[in-house]
Amino acid sequence: MIVTEGTLLGGRLRYRQSASGHRTGIEPVLLAAAIPARPGERVIEAGTGAGAGLLCLGHRVAGLAGVGVERDPALAGLAAANFHANGLDGIGAVAADIARLPLAVGFHHAFANPPWRDVADTASPDPGRRLAHRAPAGLLAAWVGALAAVLRARGSITLILPASSLSDTCAVLRDAGCGACRVLPLWPRAGRAAKLVIVQARKGARGPDALLPGLILHGATGYTGEAEAILRDGTALVL
Repeated sequence: MIVTEGTLLGGRLRYRQSASGHRTGIEPVLLAAAIPARPGERVIEAGTGAGAGLLCLGHRVAGLAGVGVERDPALAGLAAANFHANGLDGIGAVAADIARLPLAVGFHHAFANPPWRDVADTASPDPGRRLAHRAPAGLLAAWVGALAAVLRARGSITLILPASSLSDTCAVLRDAGCGACRVLPLWPRAGRAAKLVIVQARKGARGPDALLPGLILHGATGYTGEAEAILRDGTALVL
């Protein structure tokens, strides 16, 4: 695998990723900012890739224990190396399919940026991008079910997905025993429809769902101050 050297959070984290295939965008950084983790808790991420989400979360919250699950062994190895290079030795990576990985219950938080493109869509010629982006029928339910199964009671599960999949996402979460969904729209600009949403639920919760004010990502000259604080400074995004 050919890798490129880069950084996350405005240079606070060293980050190596594959030169081809799926390349990290802002989604895992925003997702990591929304995880309500506290020092010493246990976290799990499905589809961790090269580890950007867990890197950002581990930088913000000291002393986390966690694991990133990634189907591609080369990416899982790269994620593990990224965690070690940034001093996050309490966080590891495993090469496996999250839906087939037997794990013990005990995680406080679970999160994922799942593949979402329909298999009927035109496929990328790059095999890495195909694997990262295309979602066969039932994949979201399988991922959510596997993550919910290893959560403690009242543990959180957080997803970032296209806004068009919101109703299906909430239904899948409920089917997995996770409720009280909190939905945070990510507006590309003021007055524009949200393309992405962050959805968070709690295992065993039965309260009402909530639509939150949301985050505007871009202003006239670049990222808004609120988005910049998350993407460059690593501040939390409170749901």
